[in-house]
Amino acid sequence: MAKDRPVAVLGGGLMGAGIAQVFAAAGYVVRVYEPIDDARATVKTRIGENLRMVGGDVSAVEAVSVHADLGTVVSSAGFVTEAVPEKLNLKRSIFADLERLAPRDAILASNSSVIPISTIAQDLESAHRMVGTHWWNPPYLIPLVEVIKGAKTSADTMGATMALLRELGKEAAYIQKDVPGFVANRLQHALWREAIAMVAEGICDARTVDACIRNSFGQRLAVLGPLENADMVGLDLTLDIHRTIIPELDRSSGPNPYLEAQIEAGKLGFRSGEGFRTWTGEEMAALRRQLAEHLVKAQRERNSS
Repeated sequence: MAKDRPVAVLGGGLMGAGIAQVFAAAGYVVRVYEPIDDARATVKTRIGENLRMVGGDVSAVEAVSVHADLGTVVSSAGFVTEAVPEKLNLKRSIFADLERLAPRDAILASNSSVIPISTIAQDLESAHRMVGTHWWNPPYLIPLVEVIKGAKTSADTMGATMALLRELGKEAAYIQKDVPGFVANRLQHALWREAIAMVAEGICDARTVDACIRNSFGQRLAVLGPLENADMVGLDLTLDIHRTIIPELDRSSGPNPYLEAQIEAGKLGFRSGEGFRTWTGEEMAALRRQLAEHLVKAQRERNSS
C-alpha cells in the first residue's frame, strides 16, 4: 500500500495503540479513533514508552494522531483496522459505519481474536474487501499476524493485506478457512483446556502444570512446531503414542466447570490477586517484566539475523 495514504486504527487500547505503533515505525501516517477521553489522551504517550522499551525511534510517534471522530480518521485511509472489544454487535456496527465513511477502495480489517470475519461481514456490501487480521499481544513484539479469508474476501484483498504485513516485518499467516479462533488461538486454547482439566481432576496443581510446560516442550516451541516435531520423531511413533493418549484427553464441549467456579468465587487472576494461583503484587510485576524482557530479546535477535 502506498504510504501517501494514512492507515486508520479504530480503538486506542492496548492492541490498537500497539498496531498503530507498528505502522508508524514503518513510516506510515496513522490516525487512531478512540471515543473515550481518558484513553485518547494517553495513546501517544503509551506508544512513545513502548518505542523506548524496544529501542525504536521515538520520533515515530509524531506520525500518529488521535481523534474522537470516526469520519475524520477513515476519510482518506487506504487500510482500516478495528481493534475494538470482542463484541460481535459492536464490530458489525463499526463495519456498517465504515461502508458509509471509508473510501470505497480501502481494505477493512478486523483484529478479532476468535470471531469469524464472515460473521462480522454478513450482509455487508463491503464483504469482499473485509479481511481478518489477528495480531497478537503485544503487537510490536509478537511477529505473527493471522490473515483470515472470509467467505467473500477477494483474492486481491488477501494479496494486498499479506504484502502489507510482510512489508511491516510481520509473519503473515494465510488462513484459508474462516473458523472460530483461526489457527493459533485454537491451538492455544486446546492446551489451556487440557491444563485446566488436569488441575480440576487433581492430577497436579497449577504451578506444576506451568512448570512442566515451560521446562519441557515449551523450550522447543520457538524453533520446532508440533508437526515438525512429529516428523522429526517419526509419524509411526506419533501414531503409537496417540493410540494411548488421545482417548484420555479432555473432551469437554464447553468451559470447564472448575474455571466457572473460580470466577463465581471472585478468583479472576491478576485482577483479583488470585486465580489458579495466588499472586502478590511483586510476583505479578516480576512475571510481566520477565515476559517483556524475553519478548524484547527475541525481537532483537530476529532483527539482527
